[in-house]
Amino acid sequence: MSVFWWIAIAIGLGVIEVLSADLIFLMLAFAALVAAGGSAFGLSFTMQMVVFTIAALVLLLTVRPWGKRILTRHTPNIQTNAQALPGRTALVTELVTPSGGRVRLDGEVWSARSATSENFAAGTRVFVEAIDGATAVVTRADIPPSPQGDPHSGGLRPTT
Repeated sequence: MSVFWWIAIAIGLGVIEVLSADLIFLMLAFAALVAAGGSAFGLSFTMQMVVFTIAALVLLLTVRPWGKRILTRHTPNIQTNAQALPGRTALVTELVTPSGGRVRLDGEVWSARSATSENFAAGTRVFVEAIDGATAVVTRADIPPSPQGDPHSGGLRPTT
């Protein structure tokens, strides 16, 4: 395989890494560059694949865990998407029962269910205990948090 194909593969894997940020594709990109070096020295395609495989395994098993530790240590724990929703209040838009209903949460309408046997009428403010799949699990906004409530909310609930 040509050196240029290996370099193109490395660039493609680098682009995928930018989208995933998990260091797997970065390690594979470096392994492709090592294989490109093997190709430049005239190794056969089979040997280039062996070099790529060995380099990928070594990088994935040694460099990636080290890199992940550094990233974890230096990156703040920012919660995004559904992870950030427990601990917030929502507005009931359609009767919420233990089996279902709808709430407006963070500007979007979510399916919801009551965490207790209580029903909540439209217009009621509720507290989001958890996100279960695509369903917000809610309780009354003015009662104290349950022990399994959101660990990031510090046990505080809005009372609005």
